[in-house]
Amino acid sequence: MPKKSVTRKARKAKREGKAPTTQASSFVEEEMHQYKRGKKGIKSKKQAVAIGLSKARQAGVKVPPKKRRAKK
Repeated sequence: MPKKSVTRKARKAKREGKAPTTQASSFVEEEMHQYKRGKKGIKSKKQAVAIGLSKARQAGVKVPPKKRRAKK
């Protein structure tokens, strides 16, 4: 569960009309902080970003899904 300050930051960004990626940045920022401190067993930066976006989606931020490569 993300900290209350993180969700508060995301809600504020939403009220201000910011993009969903900007709203989700506070969640990703929190996970990167955990990664840099060696907490939670996060192995890579990519994993930290994925966890942050997942938490943002759970909190109601409408982050677009990962883009897929076009098939040939």
